Amino acid sequence: MQKLTILGATGSIGVSTLDVVARHPDRFQIYALSGHSRVVELAEQCKKFKPRYAVVADQARAQQLQALLVEGHSDTCVLYGVEGLCQIATAPDVDTVMAAIVGAAGLLPTLEAARAGKKVLLANKEALVMAGSLFMDAVREAGATLLPIDSEHNAIFQCLPQGYGPNHHGGVQKILLTASGGPFRTAPLDTLDAITPEQACAHPNWDMGRKISVDSATMMNKGLELIEACWLFDLSPDQIEVVIHSQSVIHSMVEYVDGSVLAQLGNPDMRTPIAHAMAWPERISSGVASLDIIGTARLDFEAPDLKRFPCLGLAMDAARLGGSAPTLLNAANEVAVEA
Repeated sequence: MQKLTILGATGSIGVSTLDVVARHPDRFQIYALSGHSRVVELAEQCKKFKPRYAVVADQARAQQLQALLVEGHSDTCVLYGVEGLCQIATAPDVDTVMAAIVGAAGLLPTLEAARAGKKVLLANKEALVMAGSLFMDAVREAGATLLPIDSEHNAIFQCLPQGYGPNHHGGVQKILLTASGGPFRTAPLDTLDAITPEQACAHPNWDMGRKISVDSATMMNKGLELIEACWLFDLSPDQIEVVIHSQSVIHSMVEYVDGSVLAQLGNPDMRTPIAHAMAWPERISSGVASLDIIGTARLDFEAPDLKRFPCLGLAMDAARLGGSAPTLLNAANEVAVEA
């Protein structure tokens, strides 16, 4: 029985994780949930999954959550703030931490989970973008297990050779990192200035949170994923090629020196990579329907247009520069998205 902490339980990744947990009550037990400001949703999750702890952003929200839990006869203990997040990420009883807090806010508790030697399921790509060297050192030094949740990185992980690591690339030549191109892939360039946040959040293939939806629309998300992939798989930026694949059926590919290309396919549903990482090295059902290969009919690929998506070009430049450049890129992007 794995005891699980979910950082960011009320977001899209957290909700999908709880869906997988509910399908396998014999394998997973919720130890703690965090929900920042979605107090009502978090209270409902606590009533259903009965965690020992729940964490929110501040004292006022903690009092609100406590009142709802008392009303629902729940004995879940309420914590708040970064200290509360770090406590539930490092608790001795916890085996696995789903790191699904969006943005820089998720860095510290995710890093602390790695330092505590946990099995870290990484959905918070910004942790590696901002502090890749520090984070990977913590994973190695503490003997933590790091498994990627982003569909692309999880696909790559599944396509890599057994024993892949810094000293054994097993014939891997490069990675093909797929991207849908978002909702504005074919929109006339002269219309992009009038795009609204609501339009940017309407992703054609994936059901995601607002921040990552905006990042996907600008393709900054793919740039951040490129930087994340460099750290996860010990590759240079020039060994990672971004490919537009509008159907979101192939989630990424690995090319080998002999010319072979391995790809991972599936319906665009985050429960697939979540279930894979939660059960690894085993496999469990995710609740996702089987891919209809015949119905898919065609798979299209094209190179990204950096004039249309300048954010991707900026991220590529930051990846090549290294140092503090990715950290600055991420900070500027978070401010821009929030605005």
